Formats: sequence, C-alpha cells, structure tokens
Amino acid sequence: MVDDDSPQGVLLSGEANVAVRIKLEREARGWSTNALSDRLNEAGFEMNPSAVWRIENGKRRINLDEAIGFSEVFGLDLRNLVGPPQLAAQARAMELIDAVVDAFRETQRANAAYTKARDDLDAYLAEHPDLREEADVMVSNAIAEASTKHLLETYGPPPGESRDTGPTNET
Repeated sequence: MVDDDSPQGVLLSGEANVAVRIKLEREARGWSTNALSDRLNEAGFEMNPSAVWRIENGKRRINLDEAIGFSEVFGLDLRNLVGPPQLAAQARAMELIDAVVDAFRETQRANAAYTKARDDLDAYLAEHPDLREEADVMVSNAIAEASTKHLLETYGPPPGESRDTGPTNET
C-alpha cells in the first residue's frame, strides 16, 4: 500500500514533480547537493548547492534552462523529468506511455486524413454519378486487400492455411 503522504505516491503538478524527481535522482546516485551542483556547473548550468536544496524542497522555483540542465546531468528526457515521480522513476514505463500517446496521435491524424480523402472522393462522385459504382468497388477491394495483408502480417494465416498456398488439403 502506498503512503498517501509520500511524494512518490501522489500525482503532483509539473514543478512539484520536478522537485521530487531531482531529489530522487540525486539520492539514487548517492550524490550530495554539492556533488549535483558540481555536475551542473561542469555541464554549463550554474547552480550552487543551496539552490539545489531549495528546489528539491519547494522553496525555489526552477526555470526551463535549469530543468534542461538537470535532465542533461541525470541523462533523462525532459518529459521524463517533469512526469509523475512514481512513473518517471521507471524510465521504461515513461517510454512506453510516450509510445502509446504518439501512436494514438498518429491514428488521429490518419483518421482525419482518411475522412478528408473519403469526403473528397464522395464530393467528386456526387458530380460524376456514373463513376460511383466502379469507384466504390475499387475502394472496397483496395481496403479489403490492405486489411487482409495487415492481418496476415500481424497474426499469420488462419488455422489450416499456409501463408503462401491458401487452404491446405489434408486428406
């Protein structure tokens, strides 16, 4: 059971996430605030140990350049640094979440492009009704062929069929 008072067990806002995450990352590496400050300074992000402590404890706000510096020093993606600490600490979970969100956005763009293309074709066919039947058959056949190809590539052939020959004769 997660302690609700624990910062890792609560979804926080961006800046609070960063503060918690910086402390988690620093402690996980066994670094003091002095060591983290030294690494930030070496990377070109000027910060004293007191500023690190104040950020970690919510006494000082962090600006974007500083967040980029922490990300660089920790070797983290900036989105990972600002995410919820309980997920962000699991870099693989954040990568997978990003992949799911990116794939969803791609499907949204693809659906919008499909709808526009279909609307454009329908508008054209409304002006040329003599082409509608043949065009609808061509679209249906092309979609069926693409769907079949995708299903075969994704799941393989149905039981009793091989990928190359179609139904097998097992008599």
